[in-house]
Amino acid sequence: MTTLVRRPVPAASVALGAAGLSPVLARIYAARGIREPRELDHSLAALPTYASLRGIDAAADRLARAITQRERIVIVADYDADGATACAVGLRGLRALGAVVDFLVPNRFEFGYGLTPQIVALAARDAPALIVTVDNGIASVDGVAAAASRGIDVLVTDHHLPGPVLPTPAIIVDPNQPGCTFPSKHVAGVGVLFYVLLATRAHLRAAGAFAARDEPNLAHLLDLVALGTVADVVRLDQVNRILVTQGLARMRAGAAHPGVRALFAVAGRDVRRATAFDLGFVAGPRLNAAGRLADMTLGIRCLVTDDDAEAMQCAQRLDALNRERREVEANMQDDALADLGDVTAAADRYTLCLHRDTWHQGVVGIVAARLKDRFHRPTFVFARGADGELRGSGRSIPGFHLRDAVDLVSKRAPGIILRFGGHAFAAGLSLAADGLPAFRDAFEAVAREALTAAELARTVESDGVLAPGELDLALARDLRERVWGQGLPAPTFDDVFAVRSARIVGGAHTRLVLERGGERFAAIVFRHAAPLPERLHAAYRPEVNTWQGSEALELAIEHWWPAP
Repeated sequence: MTTLVRRPVPAASVALGAAGLSPVLARIYAARGIREPRELDHSLAALPTYASLRGIDAAADRLARAITQRERIVIVADYDADGATACAVGLRGLRALGAVVDFLVPNRFEFGYGLTPQIVALAARDAPALIVTVDNGIASVDGVAAAASRGIDVLVTDHHLPGPVLPTPAIIVDPNQPGCTFPSKHVAGVGVLFYVLLATRAHLRAAGAFAARDEPNLAHLLDLVALGTVADVVRLDQVNRILVTQGLARMRAGAAHPGVRALFAVAGRDVRRATAFDLGFVAGPRLNAAGRLADMTLGIRCLVTDDDAEAMQCAQRLDALNRERREVEANMQDDALADLGDVTAAADRYTLCLHRDTWHQGVVGIVAARLKDRFHRPTFVFARGADGELRGSGRSIPGFHLRDAVDLVSKRAPGIILRFGGHAFAAGLSLAADGLPAFRDAFEAVAREALTAAELARTVESDGVLAPGELDLALARDLRERVWGQGLPAPTFDDVFAVRSARIVGGAHTRLVLERGGERFAAIVFRHAAPLPERLHAAYRPEVNTWQGSEALELAIEHWWPAP
């Protein structure tokens, strides 16, 4: 059963309102932990300096030396949207600074994740002096050692949590490494690389490298930084909000790169009206499809080309892969739901772990996310790799740090988990071929210690009731323009409405006319075609419905309950 919980409104809403925010926005931001108006400064000037990133000076110095001495650099990327955008930012930014640079992205089905000795051997064919990892590397102890044995320097740029041993010898820039005082611990891999470029440009500037030519404007990379940040579902702290806000501003101003424009175009979206939702649910999934089903080289090519026709060809192939991914995902989800019957019937089950040998290992993370959303349980889904290992991806719920939980399992049951990494809400791991039963039991035990029964109950958080006159198209437009996402959820409101009319659209959705105190509102309930009561208590989001060039307010009903 789903229950409604209204977010408390802290006293900080008064200060935010005094700074010029409307009463509605003031209470929305205050309820999300914003305490001072300066936290809503999303200008580039509000970004913290790169100086507090541990290792940044050494990184900038090494890159500047590679640039001035024309040494060959190879970027080793991750195969998700964060890795792809970080790679594109690295290629574009370093080339603008004068570097000789190429890239390599592991195929997840052949090489797995990160800078492995096998990937080093592949990179060595180009005889690089320097390997730069993006969105990976903090756990690549063996890979860095293999590079060193070949005389190749390694610069690790990552944002994942480190293990007990750091790779050496390597220059490391990762806000989550021990001793780093950078104020944001949630910057995505693409954000870390963007900061490294800023530091490298400053280093070159100080050395007089731009005396004979214009200094590159790295801000033109921010549409790519925004895409990778939102797609990686990192917490939208102030640093990430600035990066995303500035990237969206460039898109809306017509300054998006050809690949970003093409990803929007194949989805039938207007990049000049881009929102954070579009980055996370329109462009991001299409980019991710390459890494899930094929090779992320296609996605990186889409983002680095300056040719509109080539970008569109890449985007069309990505769109086709995404449609294929949806079909694979739907079949896997049907299988999982069939397998879950007995598991979910157990009221005291705290976690879900599912596996079929026939499942596609590139899609297990999406299926885990769907099941987590449906059952509100930390969930891992596994497929068997070509080497016989079980490759799993997990998603978690608030209050349960998934990467830390997996780390605890690895300590309590040594030898079961072969490799792992991740964040609070998402993690990946590999198990021995016969390790799933032991992992399932140990993971369940860790969850039972960390979670309460109340945390396993599904709730819908609401920002309360909007007063007469507050719920209008202007509010919906304002909310659409702002950045919402992980850690800063989009506003949801609730109220009791009378249902004045209802009709089925698209065979699966219900379009409504609702009334409240003499005000009437268009509304829609997605994936619901059954009759509704005459009065309902609805949790809803104010949306802008665009049709044939005109805009109108529409309430998107997220949950509803019968009302007396």
